[in-house]
Amino acid sequence: MSLLRSSDLASCADRRHDVVVVGSGVAGLRAAIEAAEHGLTVALLAKDSTHDSSTDAAQGGVAVALSDEDQVGLHHHDTIAAGDGLCDEAAVRVLVGEGPACITRLIDWGARFDREGTRLAFTREAAHSARRILHAQGDSTGREILRALWVKAASLDGIRFFPHTYSVDLLMDDGSCSGLRVLHEPSGTVLDLASRGVVLATGGLGQIYRETTNPPQSTGDGIAIAWRAGATLRDLEFVQFHPTSLHVPGAPRFLLSEALRGEGGVLRALDGRRFMPDLDPRAELAPRDIVARAIVREIERTGGGHVLLDLTHLGDAFLRGRFPRIHATCLAYGLDMARSPVPVAPAAHYVMGGVATDLHGRSSVPWLYAAGEAACTGVHGANRLASNSLLEGLVFGSRAGAAVVRDAASRRAGAAGRAAGHAPSSPSDREGEDAQRVKGLAWRRLGIVRDGAGVAEAAGELERLLASMDRSRGRGEPQPVPSRPGLESANMATVALLVALSAGAREESRGAHFRRDHPARDDVRFGRSSFIPGGGTRVVAGVAPEAWR
Repeated sequence: MSLLRSSDLASCADRRHDVVVVGSGVAGLRAAIEAAEHGLTVALLAKDSTHDSSTDAAQGGVAVALSDEDQVGLHHHDTIAAGDGLCDEAAVRVLVGEGPACITRLIDWGARFDREGTRLAFTREAAHSARRILHAQGDSTGREILRALWVKAASLDGIRFFPHTYSVDLLMDDGSCSGLRVLHEPSGTVLDLASRGVVLATGGLGQIYRETTNPPQSTGDGIAIAWRAGATLRDLEFVQFHPTSLHVPGAPRFLLSEALRGEGGVLRALDGRRFMPDLDPRAELAPRDIVARAIVREIERTGGGHVLLDLTHLGDAFLRGRFPRIHATCLAYGLDMARSPVPVAPAAHYVMGGVATDLHGRSSVPWLYAAGEAACTGVHGANRLASNSLLEGLVFGSRAGAAVVRDAASRRAGAAGRAAGHAPSSPSDREGEDAQRVKGLAWRRLGIVRDGAGVAEAAGELERLLASMDRSRGRGEPQPVPSRPGLESANMATVALLVALSAGAREESRGAHFRRDHPARDDVRFGRSSFIPGGGTRVVAGVAPEAWR
């Protein structure tokens, strides 16, 4: 539970703040804390309640070079290797170089990571060359990081927390972001918030897929509203699919952490055969894209719908102590990890792309910032190294907050400005139908294995779907207060279309993006990031974000 007192947005007489931070996960909280510590007033918005974020669900841990056996240089090397030739090296240097101080500061604020005696305990995950994964309460690392951040945020007078506040569109004034239009769900009213800067920390877009480990809130809202306001997007074709989500009929696709394989779990075919050693010398500790595609091939071979994650050799006491949350969840679905292998299959997990930013969270739109999974600094390249996401949220969330502080000195919060265009919305009689249509289409055509014909089909269907939403509004007629499900469906269709356009333009296979019609990596034609200018549908090799300001 949040220690930060909630405020009633509808009853606030003054809706001007120095900065509006959208999202209460690790990146949003860290940005809000940084801004408030330097005297700015912060409106911290949550789509639902306190813990409805991907951070809360993060199990495995946070990667940081703090152990005696590790070095920042090794962490840098592993991150670059996982990114498959597309990492921005400057961003990686920031991540791994500032990471240790960020984690140390978090510990100073009260974060309780697991220890072996008095020393921090580290584990290893796929594609890491050292044991550098810090964890908390076994497999509740994200939840513990959130707790420490909420305690810190509650100690600062400048932060006001507004839950159940849905972001509709950015407000613009002469090409610059001047605030945010929101739907205040408790009162059913649309309100405008004026600010000197807006930080989007809304998380990813995993809900565009039928099979996903993401929470229901991950509908790509921040990416969609930034693009409608003119912000450039980057590398949206790179969507990471986690190899091992729980595959039980009727159960949500609960994530079974990479750390399970890091501690010795192995993957088996339905006949009991271990298949990863024949495909990659790193076996189960190969990068996620390799493991996910190997599982897909095995599923296609057998037609069984899943493979098996075997942990039985690790023993009941170890599994209960090291992975209490995962162990309890599996038991709730009648699965005892210590006695029998667990059925698993890949599911959408993390998008490497997002709102293109510089190393300080600045987007191509003045006074608009982004951090965390909604942003793309280029740090992950084509494939995120396991457990780098929590560190990214801390490092770049802090940097975005600091950038707002520096930039706000030259700008006063005035009127809220005008909405950037209009937010499309599904008609009320088909909100759920449209969302399910997007999910099925993305899973079939924009999933783990793609091809040009399927991607083009998806793009065409999504363009027609968005056009039908636009027609349903009845231009020139008074518009009713939009519904959140209708807005979410439209944002899902928007970001799915942008993923399709990016995937269609990249005629190669690299990292998490695999084209069966172009299975080889092509550094000559595609050895750089892809960009989509705001409001456009043309994928280009864009100007480096550092040149925007």
